[in-house]
Amino acid sequence: MDKRTFLKGAAALALLAAPAPALAQDTIKIGVIMPYSGQFADLATQMDNGIKLYVKQKGDSVAGKKIEFIRKDTGGVAPDVATRLAQELITRDNVDILAGFTLSPNAIAVSKVSAEAKKFMVIMNAATTVIITMSPYSVRTSMTLPSVGSTAGAWAYKSGIRKAYTMVSDFAPGKDAEISFHEAFKAAGGEIVGSVRMPLANPDFSAFVQRAKDLNPESTFIFVPAGAQPAALGKAFAERGVDAGKIKIIGTGDAFDESFAKNVGDAGVGIISVWHYDYNDDSKLNKEFVTAYNAEFKRNPDFGAVDAYDGMHVIYEALKKTGGRTDGDSLVAAARGLSFDSARGPIQIDPDTRDIVQNIYIRQVKKVGDGLRNVVFDKVEKVKDPGSAGKK
Repeated sequence: MDKRTFLKGAAALALLAAPAPALAQDTIKIGVIMPYSGQFADLATQMDNGIKLYVKQKGDSVAGKKIEFIRKDTGGVAPDVATRLAQELITRDNVDILAGFTLSPNAIAVSKVSAEAKKFMVIMNAATTVIITMSPYSVRTSMTLPSVGSTAGAWAYKSGIRKAYTMVSDFAPGKDAEISFHEAFKAAGGEIVGSVRMPLANPDFSAFVQRAKDLNPESTFIFVPAGAQPAALGKAFAERGVDAGKIKIIGTGDAFDESFAKNVGDAGVGIISVWHYDYNDDSKLNKEFVTAYNAEFKRNPDFGAVDAYDGMHVIYEALKKTGGRTDGDSLVAAARGLSFDSARGPIQIDPDTRDIVQNIYIRQVKKVGDGLRNVVFDKVEKVKDPGSAGKK
């Protein structure tokens, strides 16, 4: 063997022994499933913005591995589509983590896929209480409607309200909100004088608002999901001349968002909402979050943005604790009990239920400057889902 042949052989052996470039095992794939089109597209956009902002601030690698996102659009409430997309993400795209989930029916469907495939699943919005029980590999970073509804019911009675009428969208989160409000309000001593469940895809609330106005209840509790419906609800309130000064109106924060305020006008002054986040909060962390979000996306963040941002924090922290291992058992174990300060206040992933524990805020619509805004005036700390004891 001459010197030239020897050197070529040595070089070839060196190449074989050298570390390979970053391949699939050095990349962590996150499949994000949300309704990027259709009625709930804006909420999905807010959530996706929260994901993007976190990655921009914290970097696109963690535990020495690159983070890659594969986004899939369900187009709306579509459990069958969500199931198919989740299966494709796992079998074809080899994703390690499932995330997003704007809508409860879709999250419920994908939970079954998560359980079967043993994939870590981060629920960043869907708020039906039972979802978290459907996969032992899921955690939630948003809230549950029962935690909000029960807080609203107890607070309503405490504030002096004795009779209430309820209006909710007719799907799982709406039913959760209605039932939990009823139970808490009646347990405190209040009376429910009537209730209505409205179609989920309802474009016009005029008839429902008129019915509530005609009944002239002491108070009305309302839930409609974020997206196009708060604006339509605000328009109906304005057209039907509902006066929040005469009927005490209480609802969840997604029902009374910025689009509602723009459409209802001054008639909305005095409306009470019960929610887990308000971008007007003056805490240092929230001011920093809102400033960064506005600079990046030229709009205010909503609850979906902060829920998804915190969802990414849970993913990153869990990966740090596992040293980059992505099996479902390791990640869910690492996520249990995580606690940290968020733009919405202190939060924790309950070590027993894997659900969120957080403050719930009581807000009222007031005129501030030239416009209307929600102003926080009370809060209930460390709220758990009221059914958490049975969700271990």
